[in-house]
Amino acid sequence: MATQVRREDTPAQPPQLVEMSWDPITRIVGSLGIYTKIDFKNHKIAECHSTSSIFRGYSLFMQGKDPRDAHFITSRICGICGDNHATCSVYTQNMAYGIKPPPIAEWILNLGEAAEYMFDHNIFQENLVAVDYCEQMVKETNPGVLEMANKTEAPHAAEHGYRTIGDIMRAFNPFTGELYLEGLQVSRYTREKFCLMEGRHVHPSTLYPGGVGTVATVQVFTDYLVRLMKYVEFMKKIVPLHDDLFDFFYQALPGYERVGYRRTLIGCWGSFQDPDVCDYDYRTMDQWGRAMFVTPGVIVDDQLVTTSLVDINLGIRILLGHSYYDDWQSERTFVDRDPLGNPVDKRHPWNQTTIPKPQKRDFNGAYSWTMSPRWYDKRTGDYLALDTGGGAIARLWTTALAGIVDLGGYIKATGHSVKIRLPKSATKPEVEFEWHVPKWSNAIERNRARTYFQAYSAAVALHCIDKALAEIHAGHTKTWNDFTVPKEAIGCGFHEAVRGVLSHHMVIENGKIANYHPYPPTPWNGSVRDIYGTPGPYEDAVQNTPIFEENGPDKFKGIDIMRAVRSFDPCLPCGVHMYLGEGKELQINHSPTYGLNL
Repeated sequence: MATQVRREDTPAQPPQLVEMSWDPITRIVGSLGIYTKIDFKNHKIAECHSTSSIFRGYSLFMQGKDPRDAHFITSRICGICGDNHATCSVYTQNMAYGIKPPPIAEWILNLGEAAEYMFDHNIFQENLVAVDYCEQMVKETNPGVLEMANKTEAPHAAEHGYRTIGDIMRAFNPFTGELYLEGLQVSRYTREKFCLMEGRHVHPSTLYPGGVGTVATVQVFTDYLVRLMKYVEFMKKIVPLHDDLFDFFYQALPGYERVGYRRTLIGCWGSFQDPDVCDYDYRTMDQWGRAMFVTPGVIVDDQLVTTSLVDINLGIRILLGHSYYDDWQSERTFVDRDPLGNPVDKRHPWNQTTIPKPQKRDFNGAYSWTMSPRWYDKRTGDYLALDTGGGAIARLWTTALAGIVDLGGYIKATGHSVKIRLPKSATKPEVEFEWHVPKWSNAIERNRARTYFQAYSAAVALHCIDKALAEIHAGHTKTWNDFTVPKEAIGCGFHEAVRGVLSHHMVIENGKIANYHPYPPTPWNGSVRDIYGTPGPYEDAVQNTPIFEENGPDKFKGIDIMRAVRSFDPCLPCGVHMYLGEGKELQINHSPTYGLNL
């Protein structure tokens, strides 16, 4: 056993708070600010506020549009996960129009989304998150840990080829490290896989309500499979490698499980439709929701409290809290009951009216354009600040606890874990990975889960290719069914964007969109304190974070804070968009910064 790097326990000292801010946070997408008060004497974060200085107005300009354009418009919400929005919008439209696509269209869509998970998780994990754990970063923030890493043998060196943990860290150095550069290469062919299925990345050109425009041929699936098997080969190396790296930090820094830790309050809206079950009818939504290849659910304190999409839908509440909007309680109610007759709350997305109110940032008042989405727990009456954990950990956790998913030998949910089987590839034998429900919802486990979900997505893709080829061999190559847009209708779609929960809610009146609200993961994770004073997940996770960095206030990099925030995979364009109101200037404060902010 290697020597541990220990920090001597000392009696608590009177707090000496230092204000520090990182605005914008780097190596993420969009404008996220983290404002903290740090108690350096007691090595902890005393207070945190997360901010977003720009506003997204899709809920406003979607009004009056042709519903058939919804997926093309909403894909422009983000240049990172626009296809996730397009997919979720198509699900919403399918429900509103009462249309079920042909089975092969669903297999194609599943393959496109699997490719997106593989692409996005890979580039974020290897080229953005991994930099927080690379040799250069650790040398600047925890030189004692780097010294230990250079002496610590990697337990799975035979699987990935790196003898020590220090060797792994060097491989992640930006622009020069082998793994950093390989991650860029992998991003190329995973993006090609997506384009084979959905035409274009990141705004799909062949995706429509009722199906897809992709021509279903043996060749197109073969081209996808060739690239997929390269990725399978890559995952057989990268899963044990990341396990070695992340386990080392627990060993090197006792107590590191508290970095980015928060109470387990996790939401997952489900992913990958099963065309044998899914008909997009709201009245059967629970049935086809539970048939998804990623099981939807809400976890509270390690307990799976529901896997019902109807319950999930009805529990969504949009609270204003400390955000730059006026209340809509006096505005019209669009939907008072769902298609099953259940009452729909005024603060549900079907009934939300967006009323922007730009103003000066005030941490005692309004301080961000992000609202406070919450999930109402009818068991307790609590409004829960659910997080997505960056997407992957929530998807694996709910799927594991539900114990429903069983994909033809590729994936098996056990009730406490998820088993992932990857077949023999070019140079490596068949392997089985098993992701276990973790002890903590923290930064390291969010990052670890992202790697396992990459393998999970590859296994799902293998299953979907088997099913798609069976459809072709049976002569079932039709990829689209016609539909009629009704004069009056409502629809909702539930999906998983790369970094977590994604829902779209639409109301159609006189054949046009009367109300439309997309809610991606970042407004959940990056939400502000709500009307009850409950902090959002970023705020909560950072406020619980101790400081292990060896630098004092003068040279403080904030690496533990950055690891906590980036573990959620922030993507701010989905939550916000530029809005300056009446010529008001938004002040940006930036401190501190250093050379590895990419």
